[in-house]
Amino acid sequence: MKLNPKSQFIHFMEKTDFSTDVFGSKEMLQPSPVDKIPQQGTRPDIAYQMVKDETFAQTQPRLNLATFVTTYMDPYATRLMNEAIALNYIDETEYPRVAVMCAKCINIMANLWNTPEKAQWKTGALAIGSSEACMLGGVAAWLRWKERREAQGKPTDKPNFIISTGYQVVWEKFADLWQIEMRTVPLTLDNITLDPKQVIELCDENTICVVPIQGVTWTGLNDDVEALDAALDEYNARTGYDIPIHVDAASGGFILPFLQPEKKWDFRLKWVLSISTSGHKYGLVYPGLGWVVWKDKKYLPGKMSFSVNYLGADITQVGLNFSRPGAQVLGQYYQFIRLGFEGYRQVQHNSMEIARYLHSEIGKMAPFKNYSQDIVNPLFIWYMKEDYAKKAKWTLYDLQDKLKQGGWMVPAYTMPKDIEDSVVMRIVVRQGFSRDMADMLLGDIGAAITDLEKLEYPTPSRIACEQKKPVKPTIFTHTGTKKRT
Repeated sequence: MKLNPKSQFIHFMEKTDFSTDVFGSKEMLQPSPVDKIPQQGTRPDIAYQMVKDETFAQTQPRLNLATFVTTYMDPYATRLMNEAIALNYIDETEYPRVAVMCAKCINIMANLWNTPEKAQWKTGALAIGSSEACMLGGVAAWLRWKERREAQGKPTDKPNFIISTGYQVVWEKFADLWQIEMRTVPLTLDNITLDPKQVIELCDENTICVVPIQGVTWTGLNDDVEALDAALDEYNARTGYDIPIHVDAASGGFILPFLQPEKKWDFRLKWVLSISTSGHKYGLVYPGLGWVVWKDKKYLPGKMSFSVNYLGADITQVGLNFSRPGAQVLGQYYQFIRLGFEGYRQVQHNSMEIARYLHSEIGKMAPFKNYSQDIVNPLFIWYMKEDYAKKAKWTLYDLQDKLKQGGWMVPAYTMPKDIEDSVVMRIVVRQGFSRDMADMLLGDIGAAITDLEKLEYPTPSRIACEQKKPVKPTIFTHTGTKKRT
């Protein structure tokens, strides 16, 4: 007789021997499944240990200075989010208070960014990360442009947007997936941020928006949004095109309001109509959270709202994804309550001070030169001095590998188009990274340099760099093929 699922579970538990220690079990003698689901189940404590062991050798998250995402939240925040792990934000019929909490978060961010909107509930949307938030801002700009062109009886088949070559890969995805031309302003070792003059030279009637970045992924620097706004104001007045600005503030959106509140980069500027950010970066929430806010409801096209009634009531949402975690909303609101404005200011201040300390100390090391004289976000990059590199038998890729041995993840990578021959390293300082940890890192960098300078022969990466060949990564990538350019 076939047992029902409940009976099957009871039967399994009755036949399972919990007296055997996890590491005395037969399962610990078997390789973990690769191709097929096991025929029989496994004790939960053994399954837990098997999964835990497979990821055991990875670096500790707080030692990962490559990532921008939050790797530390206090025990109460962690507990709160763990208790809400089953919440599906989209189901507002089941979790109506989470929807209200989300609206509160949007209000708080809109006011942080000096919104002029007078409505009780400001206009914005939840996203799974800042990539989705960027796409929503881009799609809104495209649809507004398209509707305006159609009303004028003009073609809509050649839209474009303008951004620096320091863009995050989401903008490349946006361009390819929506078939919108991406026009780029090159970054160089001399022109290290978006040049408004070059932006204007690329603008035309088909430009849906310009995208300055606050906290460029590659460099940590901020584009001058105020100067760009002034340049666009003059251009729009002369042409009548009304080209807007979407600010990609994935990092800077939660840095500037607290550390540089006087700086105009946000809704105080005329042509800034939307801003996106990462709640899971300097918003200080675990991964899976992005936000986008519009200056006013009129800038959010109605076509971006989709409604369903099959969850028990009419639910309207703006987003590329449907189901999405609700726990991150609780985490964001908790941080707003727990830290307050002053708490956020203190956390971001400490991150900045530690980043400045590392920036100064690394700049003193004989092999290195910092990309910029100052830093404006808690991240920075550096590269090898040209004279030193000519004689060195190693590269920054070798330094990355050396630091990995101590658990540190400090990425080495090539710069974007037009300066792709430049190899740099980057440090991102986040909540949870202390001065003591900074000193440990500096000590390990110094020790690694000492070892590398003893090499008698060039490393494979040095040979590859001298031959202008790419250095192949050694990581596992399951899906996709590298895009050919």
